[in-house]
Amino acid sequence: MPPHGRRRVSALTNVLIFLFLFAYTASAASAVLGIDLGTEYIKAALVKPGIPLEIVLTKDSKRKETAAVAFKASNINSKKSEAGTFPERIYGGDALAVAPRFPSDVYPNLKPLLGLSYNSNDVVSTYKERYPGLRTTEWKGRGTVGFRSPSFEEAEEPFLVEELLAMELKNIRANAVALAGKGSTIQDAVITVPPFYTAEEKTAVTLAAELAGLRVLSLISDGLSIGLNYATSRTFPTINEGGKPEIHLVYDMGAGSATATVLRFQGRTVKDVGRFNKTIQEVQILGTGWDKTLGGDALNQLIVNDMVKKFTDMDQVKALGSEAKQVKEHGRTMAKLWKEAERLRQVLSANTETSASFEGLFHEDVNFKYKLTRAEFEKLASDYADRVEAPLRNALESAKLDFADVSSVILHGGAVRTPFVQKQLESIVGSADKLRTNVNSDEAAVFGAAFKAAGISPSFRVKEIRTNDIAGYSYGLRWDRGDIEKQQMLFVPTSQTGAEKQVPLKATEDLKLTLFESSPSRPVIDVQTQNLTASVDQLVDKFGCAKSDISTSFAIRLSPVDGLPEVLRGSVSCETTGQKPGVVDGVKDFFGFGSKKGDQEPLNDEQADSSTAATPKEDTSATSSVKESSMSDATSTGTASAAEKSKEPKKRTEIIHIDFSIEPAALPPPSAEGLQRIKDRLTAFDASDRSRLKREETLNTLESFTYKARDLLDDEGFIAASTEKHRTEVEEQFKSASDWLYGDGADASREVLKARLDALHSLVDPIQKRKDEAAKRPQQVQSLKEALNQTKTMVSVIKQQMEYQSVADKASSLESSSSSEASSPSTTTAPTSTDDFADLDDDTSTSISATATPSAKAPPLFSYSEEDLQAITDAHESVESWLNSRLAEQQKLSPTDDPVILSTELAAKSKELNDMVMNLLTKQMKTPPKSKKSKVKSATARSKSEKKGKPTISPDDILEEMPGAEKVTEEESSEAIKQQGSKATESKTKGQGKATGKKNGNGKVKGKTEAHGEL
Repeated sequence: MPPHGRRRVSALTNVLIFLFLFAYTASAASAVLGIDLGTEYIKAALVKPGIPLEIVLTKDSKRKETAAVAFKASNINSKKSEAGTFPERIYGGDALAVAPRFPSDVYPNLKPLLGLSYNSNDVVSTYKERYPGLRTTEWKGRGTVGFRSPSFEEAEEPFLVEELLAMELKNIRANAVALAGKGSTIQDAVITVPPFYTAEEKTAVTLAAELAGLRVLSLISDGLSIGLNYATSRTFPTINEGGKPEIHLVYDMGAGSATATVLRFQGRTVKDVGRFNKTIQEVQILGTGWDKTLGGDALNQLIVNDMVKKFTDMDQVKALGSEAKQVKEHGRTMAKLWKEAERLRQVLSANTETSASFEGLFHEDVNFKYKLTRAEFEKLASDYADRVEAPLRNALESAKLDFADVSSVILHGGAVRTPFVQKQLESIVGSADKLRTNVNSDEAAVFGAAFKAAGISPSFRVKEIRTNDIAGYSYGLRWDRGDIEKQQMLFVPTSQTGAEKQVPLKATEDLKLTLFESSPSRPVIDVQTQNLTASVDQLVDKFGCAKSDISTSFAIRLSPVDGLPEVLRGSVSCETTGQKPGVVDGVKDFFGFGSKKGDQEPLNDEQADSSTAATPKEDTSATSSVKESSMSDATSTGTASAAEKSKEPKKRTEIIHIDFSIEPAALPPPSAEGLQRIKDRLTAFDASDRSRLKREETLNTLESFTYKARDLLDDEGFIAASTEKHRTEVEEQFKSASDWLYGDGADASREVLKARLDALHSLVDPIQKRKDEAAKRPQQVQSLKEALNQTKTMVSVIKQQMEYQSVADKASSLESSSSSEASSPSTTTAPTSTDDFADLDDDTSTSISATATPSAKAPPLFSYSEEDLQAITDAHESVESWLNSRLAEQQKLSPTDDPVILSTELAAKSKELNDMVMNLLTKQMKTPPKSKKSKVKSATARSKSEKKGKPTISPDDILEEMPGAEKVTEEESSEAIKQQGSKATESKTKGQGKATGKKNGNGKVKGKTEAHGEL
């Protein structure tokens, strides 16, 4: 019996729990995304059952999406308040394409602005200089960057950077859902971030993902993601077996920044299930370094500045009085220059010179042609070449390594293809052989993020690669103790995420803790205890603890999701030796379940032996008495010492958990009202996009329908089914609709377009219906007539089988009467024969007198009834009458009249008859064969009748005597079945069953009866 308070779980319960978990896991299985959030481009990779690590293509079938979103106002009303709808959103390259026309409504390269203060940051100032057409503002309540759109009223709330980025992420998610297939859900994602991202920037990325409907499984640093992709196809030395880890450095230079990450790759043998071991791969970050502003955008800025200088140096421009400052503040001009600067830099990576031409730049009558060589570009970027080395040096210094310890430098990012960057890296490393391009420099990071997402998700099983990211910054704890602010550092920049620390504090009253990020000091979260004071009082009052002996501790770790510090739990504790007895203790003592102190101390071995010893016999010798006396003394001594020990108080630790609340302090989220307003606006944008898409579909349908009318008016079938008046009206209406579409109808609403389309359909559809019915009707009529013929044949088959059944019943009745007359009340003994073989041919020599029992009615040979015959006969007559009457009415109509008999009605009638015939045929096939016993009895009775000279009557004999009876031949029956062959398995007609065997002494037949079903 299981102990009290515990119940044994049955096997059935275990099975049900397993099935529930299996069903839950299966239902929860969904696709996951890996997102490489870049400054200039966003890339995504999908992992789904059946789709392992596949790049999510854009709507233009490109492998990466430009990180830009644009608003395009409606042609009718440009303001949301006037139109009641939101402007159209354009993403990617299409958004940049409209930047020269709408520079104030195109928002590119938003990543550097995430989490930054609007007023005190150089990055924000640089962004405003690069995109002067955008109206930046401070988002009230947070102090971060916001944007005002000219497509909205001035009273409209500005757009948060996270809100605009959420639109881009939602577009990526929509493309991924299209790739995953209908019915797929995508909610989980792993997103890459630079190693220098602070708590504010990481919080902003998480908020943008949540607004896009994504749950962030993890934020992974760019370098670790690239290293993870590098490790997926490789196996490294196992350190348990004396192998030496491999050290590689990842240098990633993209559009916004340059980072260097030192990684250690190694194998390790760990415990597996049971007694088995397994070897896993590990990727660990040892150190990082970065330059936040060294990237492709900075190099593009050099080209833009050079173009502006050469443009303003033109005599024509000087004559107009234009200066460089004026050009840089002109939104459309800067949008054109930035677009060309990106193209020029990429061309110079493979060519020694390039050029660009501009028409009407800044002034409508001024054309500008710009030429740039690679040597000139490298001269412009000479200061930037010296900055390439700093991230590598800082990363190696953080990892406490030298270049000699690095096996290779893995290059990643578009800007590393710049020739002077590669030359600088070669000179730093010392050998070109160490520079490796053995990973996809554009997609390694996104593949690593997707692999990480699949490893975290419970829906997938992947190669086990354990990754260890690092903090990137130092983190500490700050709190007030009286009038003194106390501070303690907890984690260093190279501390691994997921690491947990127990932080003891001398605090006996509720307090506020602040976890902060250093360099410079920025608060991350505020922790407010709620029951610390009450818990300390409880330890003092209930357990007798002294306040000086009470210790307070908190468990703090670097979150494995975002690498930021978080408080897991807190507790107060003290060591005590006593406890005031409570009500429960008194009840336990009353029933004999008191505490195990003193009197309930466990017995030692000597006490157990003494208590269980047998009583000595009376004739025990003196020696035995002495031994017993000595044992008794020893037992007494042991009991006394145990009693003394039981009186000594035992120490124990009393622990009470602390309740606390957490408030983000790094970047406060928008207020509940502001966050709801952002969500509502995003929802409204989505609804507006769906409405716009439906309008475009309606417009395209209407336009294609107007073109279709030209073909209809020349179609012979359409002409035959319509009058000249109808065709003239159709032609006029379609011409009017076509002219309207290319005039006022181009900007009409969906409702107006749909009304115009419905009006055209009302003219064409009746004529088209008459045309289609005229084409389909002959075939459907022929099919129905064939079904009627099959039904008629089936009626004949049923009638014949029912007549057979009647004949069989009469034959059975005659056989029963013959058997009754042959029975006799006396017993006759035949003369004894000396022939040993006489009994082989004759019946038994002795017959026993008995009263004859009338035979039961013969079992039916067939399964059809009068109801079956009546039902199929009524159906046949009803459909035949309906068809004849409708055909007669249809013949009176002209081709331009609406038909009275439809092809769908004919098909339904055919199906009704075919189903009825098929059901009857199936019923006959399922009829069980006659039992062996009945067939043996029939054979025996038939043989007796023949011996007594009684005539036997077959069903065919009686059928010939029936007036007007017509036998359905086997060919007709087979033809009826063959016509239904497409709906049932063919049935072969077998002959009658035959009984074989020999008679026993009682006159019964022993043997095997073969019986076959028959139609």
